[in-house]
Amino acid sequence: MKTSLVVTLIGPDRPGLVNSLAARANACGAGWMESSMAQLAGQFAGIVRLEIDEPAIADLEKSLLPLENEGLHLRFERGIPPTTASLREARLELTGHDRPGIVHEISAVLARHGVSIDKLDTACENASFSGEPLFRAHAELRVPPAVLASELRRDLEALANELMVDLSLEDQPPR
Repeated sequence: MKTSLVVTLIGPDRPGLVNSLAARANACGAGWMESSMAQLAGQFAGIVRLEIDEPAIADLEKSLLPLENEGLHLRFERGIPPTTASLREARLELTGHDRPGIVHEISAVLARHGVSIDKLDTACENASFSGEPLFRAHAELRVPPAVLASELRRDLEALANELMVDLSLEDQPPR
């Protein structure tokens, strides 16, 4: 039986790091299912979901542990089977002048409505004309069936007005 193993790793960035991880996973028969990796402030930060036969998990973990000798911090977690609840998918886009607390305030509204953030990508960049810091966020969300889209949108738009940011919330078709 195939099992998902989620591996998180962080440490000093260097060329060949992803290749080293991929080679070890491949040697143990693991399939690389999905990942998100980035260089942040000189540190490599990554998360990858590998799929592997249950009996081979211990060998995979053992083969990855030597990466800790290269300065990486590793953590392994078994995947949890998806729930059968019929959550709606939505996408949130936000752009505005950067200031502390944007993620906290948006995530508080989402949490209050029971919305789960599946994926969150953020970046801060200089605005093209003014050069002022511009904050951008893209989030993929899971919305419980009981949550009215109109109420969620109303609360997010009220906060967007308060924060003076552009925000859009769009329902996504089921995958």
